[in-house]
Amino acid sequence: MTHPPTSSLEARAPAPSPSDPPHRSQLTEGNDVVCEMTVNMHPRTVHVTQGLTALTARLANLRLTCTALATAGVPYFLVPGMQDLASAVGVREEHRASAIKALDALLAEHPGYISTVIPRPRSAAQPSPGNHKASWARHGAADVLLLTWYRTEPTHSVIFASDTGCHVEFWNEQDGLLRAPRTNRVAAVIAPDRPATRVGGDVFTRMAQRHRHPEHPEADFTTFGDFVYHRPEDVTYPIDVVYTWVDGSDPAWLARRAAVSGTSYHEESHSAARFLNRDELRFSLRSLHANAPWVRNIFIVTDDQKPAWLRDDLPGVRIVSHREIFRDSSALPTYNSHAIESQLHHIDELSEHFLYFNDDMFLGRPVAPQSFFLSNGLSKIFLSQSRVPIGPITVTDTPVDAACKNNRRLLEDAFGRTITQTFQHTPYALHRSVLQEIEERFPQEHSATATSTLRSRTDLSITSSLHHYYALFSGKAVESSVRYSYTQLAVPDLGLRLERMLDRRDYDTFCLNDAFSSADELEGQAAVLEPFLERYFPTPSPYELL
Repeated sequence: MTHPPTSSLEARAPAPSPSDPPHRSQLTEGNDVVCEMTVNMHPRTVHVTQGLTALTARLANLRLTCTALATAGVPYFLVPGMQDLASAVGVREEHRASAIKALDALLAEHPGYISTVIPRPRSAAQPSPGNHKASWARHGAADVLLLTWYRTEPTHSVIFASDTGCHVEFWNEQDGLLRAPRTNRVAAVIAPDRPATRVGGDVFTRMAQRHRHPEHPEADFTTFGDFVYHRPEDVTYPIDVVYTWVDGSDPAWLARRAAVSGTSYHEESHSAARFLNRDELRFSLRSLHANAPWVRNIFIVTDDQKPAWLRDDLPGVRIVSHREIFRDSSALPTYNSHAIESQLHHIDELSEHFLYFNDDMFLGRPVAPQSFFLSNGLSKIFLSQSRVPIGPITVTDTPVDAACKNNRRLLEDAFGRTITQTFQHTPYALHRSVLQEIEERFPQEHSATATSTLRSRTDLSITSSLHHYYALFSGKAVESSVRYSYTQLAVPDLGLRLERMLDRRDYDTFCLNDAFSSADELEGQAAVLEPFLERYFPTPSPYELL
């Protein structure tokens, strides 16, 4: 996904202080309350909406624009623009005066802002209030206008601005053809008498909820039928998400864990921090809901545990017990994440293409499915700068290094390639069929991993490494890149790092990992981490009990 220079969460403002202007509750838009806030050091009128996401902000802005034009009798058509979060509406040049009048009235009733996109301004300028005559005198002759409504949720932690705004393009008719004022994804010219069609407001965004259970927007927008078809880059197949999750503070789980004899060979593997539940899963699900509405189903793999806050009466999310996926039931119970990950492809009804999340992984801003998969089905892999140590396994190898060395031996035998790098700790794009092929091609090593109750030097790291190289060497994956951050919680400047992430919101994905913290450090981390997650992901997902 191509991102604009700034984050798609374009501006962030702190919650109003007592000195801020009061809410102007007399101004409402549906259930929105309109208030005054300072955004990027500029006073702005901001619409406050429950349950706000980038996609709902986009749709609200598009609906306002099209309703205003249609009510004024101005013909319009949706344009397949180049951006995922901003929408675009085409109007014939001959209707400019009527369109400007309608939009002026709209922005007087629903306070928003205007700016010129085409011709490109010489320097960046702040949007102008849309209900001022001087603003229209400055921008009213533009070939492409941008209508911006600032929108936030009740905590004022996240603000959507021009990235989810609506562009109004004025198309000229020349030689019997309508000509676009700028590039779009389909056509520079179109015959004005081509058939029109009615579509939903999400038709021209890759963020659309193609495979989700919630109802799609109604087909109440107009566009040219020639604009509506599957383009080569479109991902049209379903993509699921799988989590592995454990509540290491659960007394029943602790009793089962205590009954297992022996310890893992490396202290990192049996650190209490690895099993600590900080409610990261709740916020990771919020990040999915806000930033990847195209995900179809979510499967949460657990040892017969369920988060107390999770709703289980909605389609689209399901708890999966280890007992459902382990082919060898004698391997249970297991406290080895490598073993659990070796069985994920056995989940019933799991899609061929899916993303695997640890519960400490988050989507930091809206991303399209193309961030992880190509339209032809190939997955994307993200190599890191970390290296797998040369040579055989040693007593000092971490579990990650030992497993990668085991992976390396199998891949050398199968493909004649020697791996030297690990992968970024991001959501992993996986193929169910590749995982099945790995199980069948390396049965002994796969079985040894699956039946190892605790992490062992014989383990394979299948979902985080072996799958990616196997898919790459067999023509089912390509190397790519993603903007990500990996933050180890056991660092002295954790608070500063998290504050930077809040200020910029410019990572596609980030991981907040902890495998080393002592019991004394955990309490201090919680005091920093919990407020950060609440501020970064303030909008609850549909899967939370209220």
